[in-house]
Amino acid sequence: MKIQKKVISNLTKCYSIAPLFYQGRDHFLVAAEKVDRCLLFDADGTVEDTVWSEPGGVMTMVQVPGSDGQFLATHRFYSPNDSKEAKIVIATPRGKGDWEIRTLVDLPFVHRFDILQRGGVRYLIACALKSGHEYKDDWSHPGKVYAAVLPEDLSGFDQEHQLELSVIRDGMVKNHGYYRVEDEGVQTSVISAEQGVFQFIPPAQPGGDWEIRTLLETPASDAVLLDLDEDGEKELAVLSPFHGDCIRIYKRENGAFVRVYQYEESAPFVHSIYGGMLCGIPQVVVGHRGGKRNLIAFSYDKEKGLYRSELVDEDCGSANVYHYVKDGKDVIISANREIDQVAMYTLEP
Repeated sequence: MKIQKKVISNLTKCYSIAPLFYQGRDHFLVAAEKVDRCLLFDADGTVEDTVWSEPGGVMTMVQVPGSDGQFLATHRFYSPNDSKEAKIVIATPRGKGDWEIRTLVDLPFVHRFDILQRGGVRYLIACALKSGHEYKDDWSHPGKVYAAVLPEDLSGFDQEHQLELSVIRDGMVKNHGYYRVEDEGVQTSVISAEQGVFQFIPPAQPGGDWEIRTLLETPASDAVLLDLDEDGEKELAVLSPFHGDCIRIYKRENGAFVRVYQYEESAPFVHSIYGGMLCGIPQVVVGHRGGKRNLIAFSYDKEKGLYRSELVDEDCGSANVYHYVKDGKDVIISANREIDQVAMYTLEP
């Protein structure tokens, strides 16, 4: 691939990225893990606004479907050891430099969340990394996965009137990884923890139960389902274990996922992940925050019948990545947390 890199901002401990459709145009958000700003960019990578300057601690941001720039975000998750005051907030634009921030729900240790839609119903699914701790790096209190029906009108929620959540899965140690995957026309959640990789499927009918499928019983930090070899069945690309150093691809054989590829190099603190079309073929992009701190693309070579890797950038320490297409070209936005850099990569075959 031909890769062109452009640094579009410097943001201390930049971390979370999300698309935002606002005022009739595509934008994206980038927010900091520590106490720092959330920035709004246009699709060209130009900063248009500062959504907030503090408190930061942003792990996830998701636009409210159908809204004009309204989105949900985590606040006050500064690290696994400093996230007891974490919550999900509602950010609503009122004008340039004027965003209303209200509490949707206090949820200690909330790390990832999403809004899924099925059968005309919106569901909030939220993942808490842990449920509590007594000392630094205490993992004796497993995390949980919560869910709730998310009303279309969020104007009634604030610190005194919060959304009620229900636990749909308990016992999730190091409940870190999340990726939305459309499967058979349904929006689903691929969630990774010490117990393995799971697929959460919203209720088929309003008021029904979530379906939870076990995909892999191997400790994982993040994962995505994607048909890399284009044989009609999705492979499972897995980063493991929690903040680990392994990048692996699994293929379903006789109903179970079996490892068919492992990246030959160690990738310490493996973290960012994108799975989808890139330069005309399905690819997985992965970044790791330790060691060489590379950003790497993985694809399948049909002629040679093997998986391959390609370096996108080095010594950048990507925490999260976001992909979109502009003017017919593929763009990757990376929050290069370890060097406090927001970067735009334009890729061509």
